[in-house]
Amino acid sequence: MAQRYVRVQNQEGIIYYGLLQISLDVQVLDAPPWLQGQPTDLNLEPDSYQILAPCSPSKIVAVGKNYADHAAEMGTDVPSEPLIFIKPPTSIIASETEIKYPVQSQRVDYEGELALVIGDRTSDCTPEEAHSKIWGYTIANDVTARDLQKRDGQWTRAKGFDTFCPLGPWIVRELNPGARLQTFLNEDALPVQSACIDQMVFPPDFLVSYISQVMTLQPGDVVLTGTPFGVGELHVGDRVRVEIEGIGRLENTVTKR
Repeated sequence: MAQRYVRVQNQEGIIYYGLLQISLDVQVLDAPPWLQGQPTDLNLEPDSYQILAPCSPSKIVAVGKNYADHAAEMGTDVPSEPLIFIKPPTSIIASETEIKYPVQSQRVDYEGELALVIGDRTSDCTPEEAHSKIWGYTIANDVTARDLQKRDGQWTRAKGFDTFCPLGPWIVRELNPGARLQTFLNEDALPVQSACIDQMVFPPDFLVSYISQVMTLQPGDVVLTGTPFGVGELHVGDRVRVEIEGIGRLENTVTKR
């Protein structure tokens, strides 16, 4: 099993980065791992901490329509270059916490995605250089108020509500380029989304390079790489699970705001 890097909060409210052991103990690091955090002698037992989202980015840069079949289901062509937008850091929640259905919307959708965690200050880098800037990988759900997205004509409100970026549960350093991403609703055994991440139109290295030519990416920033075909509606009471082979599963329940 790949090492799993977590961010946790103990019962006193202190936040740590650490390594999640098979025993579910957390070996605490003295800094975020992408800032060369090293293991300490502090060990947290399973009942003494809560798992948080695995990083606290200065920004989340997301990419729209990065799978051809998803662009088609949205009734549009594949963009000629990455279509990027920002989700606020306040939209982030951890696995096993609640997505709050906003009163302003009548149609909220799930969008399972691979997320990249940036490990180094990145500006104007090439795709070749970008590979070394990606520190690790985690799972995201780019929750979207679809009716507001269509009504507004731009995506800030639709994508930016508090709780609209479930992220986690941990970060891994390596990932099979052909890993499968799947999204499940409630107890249904059949996924509503299923695609291999190598089906992206623009691969991770290209995305990071492209974004870095627009804005500087800081250590701990997150890039969402787009969602495949099969996006659909969430209702209050639903439980949505996004799985990526080699990482794990991100699960959240939808509740009223």
